[in-house]
Amino acid sequence: MRPRSMTGFGRGEAAVGEKIWVAEIRTVNHRFLDQRVILPRLFTVFEERVKKRIASVFDRGRVDVTFSLIGASCAEPQLTINRNVALQYRRCLEELINDYGVVGPVTLQDMLSLRDVISLEEQRPDMEEEWRLISNSLDIAITDCNAMREKEGQALKDDLIAGVEKFASIMQQIKDQLPLLLKQRQSDLRTKIQNLLAGIDIDPIRLAQEAAIIADKSDVAEEIIRLESHIAQFRWFLAGKDPVGRRLDFLLQEFLREVNTLSSKIANASIAHFAVEMKNQIEKLREQVQNIE
Repeated sequence: MRPRSMTGFGRGEAAVGEKIWVAEIRTVNHRFLDQRVILPRLFTVFEERVKKRIASVFDRGRVDVTFSLIGASCAEPQLTINRNVALQYRRCLEELINDYGVVGPVTLQDMLSLRDVISLEEQRPDMEEEWRLISNSLDIAITDCNAMREKEGQALKDDLIAGVEKFASIMQQIKDQLPLLLKQRQSDLRTKIQNLLAGIDIDPIRLAQEAAIIADKSDVAEEIIRLESHIAQFRWFLAGKDPVGRRLDFLLQEFLREVNTLSSKIANASIAHFAVEMKNQIEKLREQVQNIE
């Protein structure tokens, strides 16, 4: 389902025995796909695999993924007594006592203070088995997160459809007024030219041609046609199944460009009012689009 919001949260668990892997995903707005993955130190080798999986599902947004391991783990460290080393240390200490007359026997505390008598060994888990659990928990979290993103995305889609319909309604009002406005513009131009050329003999046909040329410069038919095309594209993108955030953002820039051109061509108070309303509507649409994937 598209479009989706870029804001969401998901949690997933995968367990075997008493061991549980937990994955949590938080996503927020971002122009591009920005990932941060946090894994327990022993399992950071899986970071690139996790990022690849995330990139296959999310197109843009800030994505934070945190994994935690709960319960028993075969990766718990083990303490080991190095018996041969301990025996050699004891013999050396006893020789020092005998040779130099040091008072007192060799104690356990003496032995524990010596290096390598007891060593800490990290146990290596079955990494493929661990990855199976990690990836399962990740997939569940992704599904959970996407359900939230799609629910909010539907609300955003409804708002965007309502917003673009309101924009189209304002544009239609401008379109309805244009024939009368252009006719009035031509009449006003003729009157101004006649006043300026009062007492000067001039061909009426030439006068009409010049007035028509000036009036033509204020014709906004092309801008109206392009805006209608942009509105149709906007609706089509919203109805599709592909990521549309960047496309809609670019399209709204074109909306604004055409509205600016339209308002500059027609110096009319009524049209200026409609242009302000259209720009206000574009800004509202852009705010919503910023959260669309």
